[in-house]
Amino acid sequence: MKLYHCKDSRSLRPLWALEELGLEYELVNMKFPPRFTQAGYLDINPMGTVPTFIDGDSVLTESTGICQYLVDVYGPSDLKVKVDEPAYGEYLNWLHRSDATLTFPQTLVLRYSVLEPEERRLQQVVDDYSQWYLSRLKAVELALEGKEFLCANKFTIADIAVAYALFLGSSLGLDKKYKPNCKAYLKRMMSRPAFIAARER
Repeated sequence: MKLYHCKDSRSLRPLWALEELGLEYELVNMKFPPRFTQAGYLDINPMGTVPTFIDGDSVLTESTGICQYLVDVYGPSDLKVKVDEPAYGEYLNWLHRSDATLTFPQTLVLRYSVLEPEERRLQQVVDDYSQWYLSRLKAVELALEGKEFLCANKFTIADIAVAYALFLGSSLGLDKKYKPNCKAYLKRMMSRPAFIAARER
């Protein structure tokens, strides 16, 4: 298995999952954006996005999809919720919500506050999508009321997927507006040995 990774990007999700699962893998650390900085990367992933994960003939480029692949292919693992478990639907919803609802608006904040040249930065986009993201965190705050994890009363890749979104928000300064449950949850997730090991790698 090989994972192409940029520091603190969405590839941190599958890197964290690999560490939680204790699997052997090769890690390729790249500078962002890899389509410009990593020679030959577009031959591997024509979109130029990160992550790219290769396992035999399987090539995956969606961070949460890679996490799901890992627990499904390399299980059994407590990091997944099985189809016949009551929390399965909730688990799937968090997996998809993590990127489509929580990470997506932050990519616009990142682009128009940091990545674009000064003359192309748009404060209105930054403000609007920061608010969009924070308003959607209400669902996370409610789900964590009185709970340690998001679903199934255990740590799963849903926690990896959603906690990464919260982590990304903290790198953008959005954590200043996190509510108590989200703040405590992110602190718990970031204290996990596998998260710490993933960031060190």
